[in-house]
Amino acid sequence: MSRILAAVDLGASSGRVIAGVLTDGRFDLRETVRFPNRPYRLPTPQGDRLHWGVLGMWGSILEGLRTAARDLGPIESIGIDTWAVDYGLLDANGELIGNPASYRCARTRPEQFFEAMPVEELFELVGLQIQPFNTVFQLAVESQERLQIAQRILLMPDLLGYWLTGRPVAEVTNASTTGLLDPVTRRWQPTVLDVVGCQFARPIEHLLPELVEPGTVVGPVIAPDLDLHNAAGEPTQLVAVGTHDTASAIVAVPAERDDFAYISCGTWSLVGLELPEPVLTPAAREANLTNELGVDGTVRFLKNVMGLWVFNECLATWRNAGHELAVADLVAAAAAAEPLRTIVDINDAAFFPPGDMPGRIAECATRTGQPAPRNEAETARCVFDSLALAYRQAVRQVADVAGRDVGVVHMLGGGIQNRLLCQLTADATGLPVVAGPVEGTALGNLVVQARAVGLLDGGLSELRQVVRASSHLVNYTPGPTDGCWDAAERRVWG
Repeated sequence: MSRILAAVDLGASSGRVIAGVLTDGRFDLRETVRFPNRPYRLPTPQGDRLHWGVLGMWGSILEGLRTAARDLGPIESIGIDTWAVDYGLLDANGELIGNPASYRCARTRPEQFFEAMPVEELFELVGLQIQPFNTVFQLAVESQERLQIAQRILLMPDLLGYWLTGRPVAEVTNASTTGLLDPVTRRWQPTVLDVVGCQFARPIEHLLPELVEPGTVVGPVIAPDLDLHNAAGEPTQLVAVGTHDTASAIVAVPAERDDFAYISCGTWSLVGLELPEPVLTPAAREANLTNELGVDGTVRFLKNVMGLWVFNECLATWRNAGHELAVADLVAAAAAAEPLRTIVDINDAAFFPPGDMPGRIAECATRTGQPAPRNEAETARCVFDSLALAYRQAVRQVADVAGRDVGVVHMLGGGIQNRLLCQLTADATGLPVVAGPVEGTALGNLVVQARAVGLLDGGLSELRQVVRASSHLVNYTPGPTDGCWDAAERRVWG
């Protein structure tokens, strides 16, 4: 008998609802809605601010869930995963106080926080890569007016889950990206909470909800305008999956051996290892690596790489200028372009905000004494070469700092549809690459749900067997490079 589960998967560029039809130990995926998801720039007395249109997301999610139930039948459970760090504030009535700010909004000042707690101490306590958009830094500059009336802080997946069930919780994989969580105890970090509370003169412990581990059944779906039931006629359940999209994606790594690194490849690229415990050494801090929590007590020891955001912003710039470019044609033209002609540090802060990305790439090339790309194909090739180079550096860093050997790289997510990028990654790392599944985040979301409601059992190894049965995998073998990637690395980082 087939069973239907629904994965709500929200990325920082698009969102969708994917229904998973589970039959004989494998999932067949059906997308029931897809919608763009970009922050909106709004004027405020403090200057322009980027905010998420969360009510629009909510309406699209309801549409996708209703479509799944109408077209496929009773829904056993729902799981929500989103990007990290961003949050909503609720008042005493449980109502949202304004639109959540976007992490790409240039409003934070981490240096102000470090006046109260040195960066070395913060890393020892929370093990998190220092990024200006970490929740801890966002809260430190939050509006005093909003904070005075706030009664609850909910991260994005937990906010949406609250609207579905009425139960406020904080799932630990996303909570671990905030800078407020102890990665050893998997609980809120009291020393950091005290510092944040002092910065806006109000304790925040009571604003933070109960922590739950991935795989927790949060409760029945009771949202208005949704009448969802499972095959037994009981209410559909919300499951707290790995609500950070990368946590769900890593569940779906179809690994058959332990010495793997992963690259979750989308708007962001997350490059790392799956470990049993965090790495809180000075070497990890100096390399700006991060310890984020995973499913079944694991730790995602990784580095954030800017990802296909840079390429997507190039496409947006060209299309706004009237150049209608098919992605497949552009990737083919990039494959024919001169390799490693121009390379940039893809993690440079200049590439973080939205805007004229081709212009910024050209400026960076000129500033570093390289030829600027002459056309769209050369710009795209620069992005893909630079991404592969960043993957090479990140894989080697995480392996070296963790003291682990890596024998294979698993790439998953929408970015693996770019076969050129997959091959360049194999060439740059010198390691075999297994690409797939494309819908890694949704599959990881679905298998955790299915286990939580009793449709699957076992640990990560057994869940990954289901992923392999549900996926098409492509293997890439590294080609001869004659030291060109070594030379490229020296050109970028010396």
